[in-house]
Amino acid sequence: MKHNEMVYVTPMPVRIWHWLNAFGIVTLCATGLQIRFPEYLPIFGTYKAAIRLHNTAGAVVSISYMLWLGYYLVVAKSLIKLYVPTLEDLKSGIIRQAYFYFLTYFLGRPNPHRTKPDNKFNPMQKAAYLIIMLVLLPLVIVSGAFLMYIAPLRELFLLLGGIKMLVSAHFLLSCCFTAFLFVHIYLATLGHTPLAHFKPMWNGWEEEVIEDDNPDNTGDITHSK
Repeated sequence: MKHNEMVYVTPMPVRIWHWLNAFGIVTLCATGLQIRFPEYLPIFGTYKAAIRLHNTAGAVVSISYMLWLGYYLVVAKSLIKLYVPTLEDLKSGIIRQAYFYFLTYFLGRPNPHRTKPDNKFNPMQKAAYLIIMLVLLPLVIVSGAFLMYIAPLRELFLLLGGIKMLVSAHFLLSCCFTAFLFVHIYLATLGHTPLAHFKPMWNGWEEEVIEDDNPDNTGDITHSK
C-alpha cells in the first residue's frame, strides 16, 4: 500500500541560488557558443555584445557560487553531509541508483533513495554534484577570470602552454557543463510524475510516494505531515 508524504528539502536561499545560477549558466553556454562559433551562431548580435554578456554572466555565476559555498559551509553547515558520498554510497549505492535509472524506473519500481532534509541527494547525485560544484565549476570560474585579465598574467600563460591552452581548457570544461545541463533536466523528470522533482525548486516541498512495509496493518501507521 502506498501513501504520499511531503518533505521540506529546499530552503528559500537555495531555491533563489538555484534559479540565479541556472539562468547564469544557460547564458554562459549560449554566449560561449557564439564566441566560439561567431560565424554560425550570431545569437546576441555582435561579437562584442556576446563577450560583454558572457563576462557579466560569469561574474554573476562566480558571486552566486561563493554565496552557495558560504551558505552550506557557514549557515547550513551541511556541505560534506549532502555532497560527499559515503562509503556505502560508493560500494553499492551508486550501482543501485544507476540500476533504477536505467531499468527499474521503466518497470514501475520505486526509487531506492528516499528524500530527507538531511539526505536529499541519492548516491549518483552526490557523486555528480561533488564533481560539478567542487571541481568543475571552480575551474570554469578560475579559467574564465584568467581569460578576462590576460595581460597581467601573459608570462604565466606562456609558461603553461600559451593562451590557446587556457581557451581550450575553458571550452572543454564548458562542454562538460552543457552536457550536464541536459542530463540534469532529463533525470529531474524521473520522479513519480514528470514534474515531481521540479516542484521543490519552486516551493521547497517534495512529495514522496512511500510504500508501506506492512500493508495489512495500515491502521497502525502514522503519516507525518
